[in-house]
Amino acid sequence: MTTEARASSVAAAPDRPRDESARPVRLGLIAAPLIVLAIAAVLSLCWYYATSLLLLFAGILFAVLLDACTRGLARIVPLSRALRFSLVMLAFGCVAALAIGWSVDRMPAQAHNLIRVMDTQLGALESQMAAFDIDLFGPGGRQDLSRLIADPGRLFGHVHYAVSGAYAVAINTIVIVCLGLFFAGNPAGYREGALKLVPLGARVRVRSVLNEMGQVLRGWLLGQLLRSAVVAVLLAVALHLLGVPGAGLLGLQAGVANFIPYLGPLIAAFPVALVAMPLGLSTLAWVMIIYFSIQTIEGFVIAPLIQKGAVNVPPAWTLFAIVIFGAMFGAIGMALAAPLFAVGRIAVLRFYVEDGLADRA
Repeated sequence: MTTEARASSVAAAPDRPRDESARPVRLGLIAAPLIVLAIAAVLSLCWYYATSLLLLFAGILFAVLLDACTRGLARIVPLSRALRFSLVMLAFGCVAALAIGWSVDRMPAQAHNLIRVMDTQLGALESQMAAFDIDLFGPGGRQDLSRLIADPGRLFGHVHYAVSGAYAVAINTIVIVCLGLFFAGNPAGYREGALKLVPLGARVRVRSVLNEMGQVLRGWLLGQLLRSAVVAVLLAVALHLLGVPGAGLLGLQAGVANFIPYLGPLIAAFPVALVAMPLGLSTLAWVMIIYFSIQTIEGFVIAPLIQKGAVNVPPAWTLFAIVIFGAMFGAIGMALAAPLFAVGRIAVLRFYVEDGLADRA
């Protein structure tokens, strides 16, 4: 090797480490905007298809219910999971058939009578408020009550634009039921399939958090269903004894509304009061006393016993989530706000607080 070649090689040697050290910096500068762009794209897609994602979450909730029933049946019947799941599906099918048969036979007449009574009482109440220069329903009147539901066009998802009314509800119900059946049929398979998108080193941690989320959803859902059933039965019996028309339907709507924590009982009280108004002031007072007594006993006695340790979420945050989701997505957002907030809270605590901030206190 000549002297000039050796000198040139020595001179070039120090440049290589500098290029190799600069390469990660350049890659980091390129990767950071791409990560931000990817996160923004995911958030935009979630926002644009939020209603469809809420339907997906509703299907997951139904799958959690089926899975909880299948797990509980193992304590009674020593069968394989496939057979227990088949028995649960058969039981749900029989209950659904009986409910549909009863609804077709009795519910239309009761619903028609209740709507007529409530419409009459709303008209009377509106006239009484007008005497005090109070516009009860705003400039648009009762014809514009759709404003009370945030963005009703997105209430039932994208199929609402192609079909309307009951058909849209039926389609979305079928979607939720099918998703629930598919997920509950093989929950471990779907979970492991989702874990394939996670790095190998983090799969054990993510699997543990997903199992915790499933446990919280099972406890919350079973507790809410039991609480709603207690409210529906007690209120229906009490209203029937007081001679209030449509007691069964009023109890049912109160039980369904009770699925929404805190705000649900207040929403369900309005139709109960409207139907009780024609029966006189004393009957209305007794109905309201009984209604709020049932809700108080359920909230302060039955609920802590049913959901003890199931979901440890502060009430203020739950109510905040219900209001925000209701304003953004309407009724379906209000119904799913509490379980969504519960699992979101677990994700933040486990992945951000404990893993990211290393705070495991």
